[in-house]
Amino acid sequence: MISKKMLETGSRKSIIRVIFDFGKERAALIGAENVYDFSLGNPSVPAPEIVHQCIRTMMEEESSTDIHGYTHLQGDINVRSKIADDINREHKTALTGANIYMTTGATASLRICFSAIANPGDEFIVIAPFFTEYRIGIEQAGGKMVIIPARTKDFQIDFEALEAAINPATKALVINSPNNPSGVVYTRETIDQLTALLRRKQEELQQPIYLVSDEPYREILFTDEKLPYLLNEYDNSMVCYSYSKSLSIPGERIGYIAFSPKLTDYTDLFTAACGSARYLGYVNAPSMFQKVAAICNGSVANIDIYRQNRDRLYEALISYGYECVKPEGAFYLFPKAMEEDASAFCAKGRELNLLMLPGDDFGCKGHVRIAYCVDPMVIERSLPAFKKLAELYKKGQDL
Repeated sequence: MISKKMLETGSRKSIIRVIFDFGKERAALIGAENVYDFSLGNPSVPAPEIVHQCIRTMMEEESSTDIHGYTHLQGDINVRSKIADDINREHKTALTGANIYMTTGATASLRICFSAIANPGDEFIVIAPFFTEYRIGIEQAGGKMVIIPARTKDFQIDFEALEAAINPATKALVINSPNNPSGVVYTRETIDQLTALLRRKQEELQQPIYLVSDEPYREILFTDEKLPYLLNEYDNSMVCYSYSKSLSIPGERIGYIAFSPKLTDYTDLFTAACGSARYLGYVNAPSMFQKVAAICNGSVANIDIYRQNRDRLYEALISYGYECVKPEGAFYLFPKAMEEDASAFCAKGRELNLLMLPGDDFGCKGHVRIAYCVDPMVIERSLPAFKKLAELYKKGQDL
């Protein structure tokens, strides 16, 4: 007999991939230029030239064993030390290479953290809207996901709901800023209030509450306000980072976990992370791209295109009558659907070849995610369809 759990998981396809696959099929029928695919958060700008140059140099100057051989489970120590030094320089932290764990991207970072700290029945609080894969990672680790409803007027944290959810079973809180799918960035005030609440609840419950910060969009930011670095704000914190978005290399699967040196039972927790990676089958992060990450750390792809896309699409949608919180990071818009059933709204959009995702799987009904990490011409060609969709709802007509 096959695993019923894995069969169920495999059958429960990601809505992101379902719509993306539909888009490919539709493009084959009517031409890609006639399909406005906003389903997948796949960076559309090229990687910085330093990435290409770094790869060329390694291929020419280093032996295949150096480039392609195994590293330590946690990653090459020189790579880890370089990244720690860079973080210290930027954020005034006091990390060493021993505080860095190289991973196959942010999803692997999250999985390792969840499995390292979870015991059966432990609760992991997530703030809606949230990335859809959190649920699978938490459940795989044996935890229970507890969802805090979205404060949809601004998508900052509802602290009254959060405090009510914290109890002796709470093991961790997972946050994501800039946020996928809303694009919202948590304010300085939100972070201060959050960390103060967690410290107070730790004291009341006499147990650690871990803060797991999912940060693949840290550099995709459209505000001059500097993002607080969570390791400086809260001792029991872990930062899960990926180079997928900052360097536009999502398929290379490279990232890291930065563990606060002040974590409760730090040595045991880091050892548990190593055990978690072994258990999950992560032998080591890709060797060559560990070296690429170390050399290119701090470089960022040209995000001006994302800013231009955001401004053009946001302003157009608002003028057509859509309601949307203006995002300050990542590359997503999360407007309200024009009916309560976001899936039905997205289905009507598909009849106009607009591919959007319903917010239900992100824990926020009545909204849709639009990934605007596309060629600017896709946005220009899509605007008449967005306008027509809005007009049809205003007139109460069916497509």
